[in-house]
Amino acid sequence: MAKKSDKPLSKTDILNALAEATGQSRKEVGAVLEALEGLIASNISKGPGVFNLPGLLKIYVHTRPATKERDGRNPATGDMIKIAAKPAKKVVKVRALKKLKELI
Repeated sequence: MAKKSDKPLSKTDILNALAEATGQSRKEVGAVLEALEGLIASNISKGPGVFNLPGLLKIYVHTRPATKERDGRNPATGDMIKIAAKPAKKVVKVRALKKLKELI
Protein backbone atom coordinates (compact mmCIF):
# COMPACT_ATOMS: atom_id res chain seq x y z
CA MET A 1 0.00 0.00 0.00
CA ALA A 2 1.33 3.43 -0.87
CA LYS A 3 2.15 5.83 1.92
CA LYS A 4 -0.08 8.87 2.48
CA SER A 5 1.29 12.13 1.16
CA ASP A 6 0.04 15.69 0.82
CA LYS A 7 1.53 16.03 -2.68
CA PRO A 8 0.51 14.19 -5.85
CA LEU A 9 3.09 11.84 -7.36
CA SER A 10 5.56 13.39 -9.79
CA LYS A 11 6.49 11.71 -13.05
CA THR A 12 9.73 10.49 -11.45
CA ASP A 13 7.82 9.02 -8.50
CA ILE A 14 5.44 7.22 -10.87
CA LEU A 15 8.31 5.84 -12.95
CA ASN A 16 10.12 4.61 -9.83
CA ALA A 17 7.01 2.98 -8.36
CA LEU A 18 6.09 1.23 -11.62
CA ALA A 19 9.67 0.07 -12.20
CA GLU A 20 9.81 -1.37 -8.69
CA ALA A 21 6.39 -3.06 -8.98
CA THR A 22 7.08 -4.64 -12.38
CA GLY A 23 10.80 -5.38 -12.13
CA GLN A 24 11.44 -3.39 -15.31
CA SER A 25 13.96 -0.58 -15.68
CA ARG A 26 12.91 3.07 -15.38
CA LYS A 27 13.85 3.52 -19.03
CA GLU A 28 11.49 0.72 -20.14
CA VAL A 29 8.66 2.03 -17.97
CA GLY A 30 9.25 5.54 -19.35
CA ALA A 31 9.02 4.18 -22.90
CA VAL A 32 5.69 2.50 -22.07
CA LEU A 33 4.29 5.74 -20.61
CA GLU A 34 5.40 7.70 -23.69
CA ALA A 35 3.79 5.10 -25.96
CA LEU A 36 0.57 5.31 -23.92
CA GLU A 37 0.62 9.11 -24.23
CA GLY A 38 1.00 8.82 -28.01
CA LEU A 39 -1.79 6.25 -28.22
CA ILE A 40 -4.16 8.47 -26.25
CA ALA A 41 -3.28 11.52 -28.36
CA SER A 42 -3.83 9.70 -31.66
CA ASN A 43 -7.18 8.23 -30.52
CA ILE A 44 -8.40 11.59 -29.26
CA SER A 45 -7.26 13.76 -32.16
CA LYS A 46 -7.35 11.56 -35.27
CA GLY A 47 -9.24 8.46 -34.16
CA PRO A 48 -12.68 7.89 -32.69
CA GLY A 49 -12.33 10.69 -30.12
CA VAL A 50 -12.50 8.26 -27.19
CA PHE A 51 -9.84 6.36 -25.23
CA ASN A 52 -10.70 3.88 -22.47
CA LEU A 53 -8.18 2.80 -19.88
CA PRO A 54 -10.09 -0.37 -18.89
CA GLY A 55 -11.60 -0.17 -15.43
CA LEU A 56 -10.09 3.22 -14.63
CA LEU A 57 -11.08 6.07 -16.89
CA LYS A 58 -12.52 7.20 -20.17
CA ILE A 59 -10.99 10.15 -22.01
CA TYR A 60 -13.15 11.71 -24.71
CA VAL A 61 -13.66 14.79 -26.87
CA HIS A 62 -16.78 16.84 -26.16
CA THR A 63 -18.01 19.64 -28.41
CA ARG A 64 -19.32 22.64 -26.52
CA PRO A 65 -22.06 24.37 -28.51
CA ALA A 66 -21.78 27.98 -29.63
CA THR A 67 -23.50 30.60 -27.47
CA LYS A 68 -25.33 33.68 -28.69
CA GLU A 69 -24.66 37.22 -27.53
CA ARG A 70 -26.83 37.94 -24.52
CA ASP A 71 -27.62 40.53 -21.89
CA GLY A 72 -26.17 40.12 -18.43
CA ARG A 73 -25.73 42.00 -15.21
CA ASN A 74 -22.45 43.05 -13.61
CA PRO A 75 -22.75 41.57 -10.09
CA ALA A 76 -20.52 44.26 -8.57
CA THR A 77 -22.32 47.34 -9.90
CA GLY A 78 -25.67 46.00 -11.05
CA ASP A 79 -25.20 47.58 -14.51
CA MET A 80 -26.55 45.77 -17.56
CA ILE A 81 -23.83 44.54 -19.94
CA LYS A 82 -23.59 42.60 -23.20
CA ILE A 83 -21.96 39.18 -22.94
CA ALA A 84 -20.19 38.34 -26.21
CA ALA A 85 -21.07 35.30 -28.32
CA LYS A 86 -18.67 32.34 -28.18
CA PRO A 87 -18.02 29.88 -31.01
CA ALA A 88 -18.39 26.12 -30.61
CA LYS A 89 -15.21 24.42 -29.42
CA LYS A 90 -13.85 20.99 -28.63
CA VAL A 91 -12.72 20.14 -25.10
CA VAL A 92 -11.21 16.99 -23.56
CA LYS A 93 -13.13 15.39 -20.71
CA VAL A 94 -12.11 12.56 -18.40
CA ARG A 95 -14.65 10.32 -16.69
CA ALA A 96 -13.84 7.89 -13.88
CA LEU A 97 -15.13 4.37 -14.49
CA LYS A 98 -16.74 2.03 -11.95
CA LYS A 99 -13.57 0.30 -10.72
CA LEU A 100 -11.86 3.63 -10.00
CA LYS A 101 -14.96 5.02 -8.26
CA GLU A 102 -15.10 1.95 -6.00
CA LEU A 103 -11.51 2.58 -4.82
CA ILE A 104 -12.55 5.76 -3.02
